[in-house]
Amino acid sequence: MIETERLLLRRLTEDDLDDFAEIFAKEPVMKYSTYRRGLSPAESAEVLGRIMSHWDEQGFGLWAVVKKSDGVLIGYEGLATPFFLPEVMPAVEIGYRLDPDSWGKGYATEAGRASLAYGFTTLDCERIIAIYQTENVRSGRVMERLGMHVERDTIHPELGDGLRVYELSRDEWRAQGQKS
Repeated sequence: MIETERLLLRRLTEDDLDDFAEIFAKEPVMKYSTYRRGLSPAESAEVLGRIMSHWDEQGFGLWAVVKKSDGVLIGYEGLATPFFLPEVMPAVEIGYRLDPDSWGKGYATEAGRASLAYGFTTLDCERIIAIYQTENVRSGRVMERLGMHVERDTIHPELGDGLRVYELSRDEWRAQGQKS
């Protein structure tokens, strides 16, 4: 579990399914995904299961992002292995999906800083990447606020959409004044 100024990051569990499904049923949350639409409850359960399995298989993963002020789950953020894009492997990717009601409040950046710190210190990553569909400009702005820079542009192997890959090395992260 990781605590930031306003957020609690913890592993997702099956007990989160109802709140998770409510968030991921919203079209804006999944617009830039292979689904391109809000998820059904069964699809949300499948995604939640994959997130929990990633933790079991890889030893790290995406956290539930919970507001400390009211205990409300607002989405997920953390680290994962981007198996869908073989050209960047081996890699650890920072990723996030938050409820649109929480957008524009700095939560993705706040949780992202904690995720980077965890990746560079606890996981001892040399670099962390982030991938977004180029139409998802808001996501790219979060990556820039995290100090990441463009590594490459490419194409999503399944969707054919343009992707931008950002990266940040541990040395760059330290040079930004982060503590290890």
